[in-house]
Amino acid sequence: MNKHVIISPEGEKWLDQGQMWMYRNNLVEIEEPAKTGDIVDVVTVENRYLGTGFLNKESHVTVRLYSKDREETFDKAFFKKRIQFAYDFRKTVESKNLSNCRLIFGEADDLPGLTVDRYNDILVTQITSYGLEERKDLIYSSLLEVMKEDGEEITAIYERNDVKAREKEGLSLYKGFYMGQCETETIINENGLLLKVDIENGQKTGYFLDQKSNRVLLREMAHGKNVLDCFTHTGGFALNAAMGNAKSVTAVDVSQVALDEALKNAKLNHLEDKITFVQDDVFDYLDTIKEGQFDIIVLDPPAFTKSRRTVNKAYNGYKRINKVAMEALRHGGYLISCTCSRFMEREMYEKMLREAAKEAGVVLKQVSVTQQNHDHPILWTMEETSYLKFYIFQVL
Repeated sequence: MNKHVIISPEGEKWLDQGQMWMYRNNLVEIEEPAKTGDIVDVVTVENRYLGTGFLNKESHVTVRLYSKDREETFDKAFFKKRIQFAYDFRKTVESKNLSNCRLIFGEADDLPGLTVDRYNDILVTQITSYGLEERKDLIYSSLLEVMKEDGEEITAIYERNDVKAREKEGLSLYKGFYMGQCETETIINENGLLLKVDIENGQKTGYFLDQKSNRVLLREMAHGKNVLDCFTHTGGFALNAAMGNAKSVTAVDVSQVALDEALKNAKLNHLEDKITFVQDDVFDYLDTIKEGQFDIIVLDPPAFTKSRRTVNKAYNGYKRINKVAMEALRHGGYLISCTCSRFMEREMYEKMLREAAKEAGVVLKQVSVTQQNHDHPILWTMEETSYLKFYIFQVL
């Protein structure tokens, strides 16, 4: 029988709304003996059952919930069922990019603390839950079985367990092959573009998969336009603009290493003559461009804030680059503005955009508002799964 973790009335409200994390500040009592990694039942002070999950006495997230059925057994059949359900979802919503997509997106797939990305025949995994780390053999074997039963051959599993979130769980940081050995670079096909992915040293698990559908939006509107891609990294938006027959494409990034990779991607697609790569700080570069020089400006910066404590500072950074971009665009040009920080909430980001537009003396005509790609689904009961905000405006 599972030990009980008693939650406060405040925490009870969150779990009743569908939250899958129980925080330490909502902890009333842990029934002993219980150790980190154990399966526990979360109950109210009146002993009402709320869910079952893995305990971590050291983490701010004391319990990650995996089931609302106290009779559930966290065995191989349990994990395989969850993985199969997530895989079937991707086959439905991401069928054209199934060989390069996020197969498991943690809480959104009822598997808190687990991320699995696929790049061709390689699975790249990331575990940020102590309980899952202890059961990863079950998880990985289930993953391989689900893929094999669908006729998909996976030759390697590479672990990118080098994220700081693991330290908060009392887990070590490392990366390397769990199964198989192969080159740590592979070339994926994203909506017709060939892109090199470095699973060992690339950002996140090797590449930013969450902007796939948004990059295509730029491709569709770039024809005949002069496009500036800020924070280009390995060239995702710039390449799509070039593929969409833009008149010119300028890609700016502070990292020469990233620009070198972007150039390689351009050459893979025979687009190197259509893109000018500029190594510079984007804030400085924007101050040098002439008014009307560009028809489209893309602002896709790294997260300016990764905590609530630095949101105000991030707000000012976002406002500065958006204001300058609005001022620089020709009348009737288009601004693509986004943030990947979940702490920069939609209402605050839109407030920033309105202020920037007012100070720039322009009017924003909304073209579209989207979020992350379909393989990063948003669970409405878990705000943490909603992080990317992506806006396209005509600037008047």
